[in-house]
Amino acid sequence: MRLDKLLAHTGYGTRKSVQKLLKEGVVTVNGKVAKKGSDKVDPKVDEVVIFDEMVHYQKYYYIMLNKPQGIISATEDAVHETVIDWLGPEFWHIDLFPVGRLDKDTTGLLLITNNGQLAHQLLSPRKKVTKRYQALVSGIVDEEDIRRFEEGLDLGDFITQPAKLTVVDVRQALEQTWIEVEIVEGKFHQVKRMFEAVDKEVLELHRLSMGPLVLDDELLEGDFRLLTPQEMEKLKPYGLIEE
Repeated sequence: MRLDKLLAHTGYGTRKSVQKLLKEGVVTVNGKVAKKGSDKVDPKVDEVVIFDEMVHYQKYYYIMLNKPQGIISATEDAVHETVIDWLGPEFWHIDLFPVGRLDKDTTGLLLITNNGQLAHQLLSPRKKVTKRYQALVSGIVDEEDIRRFEEGLDLGDFITQPAKLTVVDVRQALEQTWIEVEIVEGKFHQVKRMFEAVDKEVLELHRLSMGPLVLDDELLEGDFRLLTPQEMEKLKPYGLIEE
């Protein structure tokens, strides 16, 4: 790839600011001062150094975020803070995006990456990637609700795929139920709309997993980290082709 593209991708500024650094003679490739951004380099073979520091190139990034309430699952927004804003300037030079969306008030697992192939595979309806949620619901969830979720619910604009609904705890006095639900779709407000279809309201919603990726229970709400090699290995069947 071009040298200026490599340096911009690894966080050394825009193409224009990288050109300035090259003119200052602070960049070397395999021990020789590099002056032209158009010079071709192989990040896996060539030794690129700037300010006496080795440049480490990484094509794809995979970040697990325990999304907090109040931020939106988007790359940019004129009004609201986004999950990309939340990551901070350390990652702003990378074209990251969230894989799917969680509502503004929904918390939990959100994968953020710049690997479009992986995102497409995880979100494709044909792949039927399971998303598992925990929710607090108003009303007492009963066997009839479980049956209707299993059969698929008519939400007006579409009929849901069969979903697995499990009762975790019942608060009889408050007429509330803690549940877990597994769906293979991820349409707009889908879990909330499914419970509305059985005359119940979702009060809290938290995503626990997406496909083979499970939210790290040591990640506090708002915390994030890079995926581990073991987690990345589990994603390979979905299109994780390189780091």
